[in-house]
Amino acid sequence: MPQAGRGRRWTTRGAPARRGHRRGAHGTGVTVRQVECLANCRRSLSAAMRKKDSWTYVFGDLTAPDDATALIDGAMLLAESDDGLLPWRGRPEALKGGLVARVPPLVLGPIPEDFE
Repeated sequence: MPQAGRGRRWTTRGAPARRGHRRGAHGTGVTVRQVECLANCRRSLSAAMRKKDSWTYVFGDLTAPDDATALIDGAMLLAESDDGLLPWRGRPEALKGGLVARVPPLVLGPIPEDFE
């Protein structure tokens, strides 16, 4: 496996997942993008999903290509959400047990004057 930087290993382990996600997302309105790293090495394969003005979700312990459909289904649930939260009901099992983090939207509204 090629080495790059200080102890960094580049791998193609996620390549089958990306291909599966892209195929599964075709025609759904879900965009699949590759990123370098989600810093979730102990629970890889990892994926994140977000939509504008909503929470971002990071998932780990995924299996390629088995969980491609779960990720696409979850992204579609998030896209349909009115409150920016991925609903628990209807969420694929891989996304229930594999949740690593839920990150709030970057714009949360004005900071109160009495905020310390």
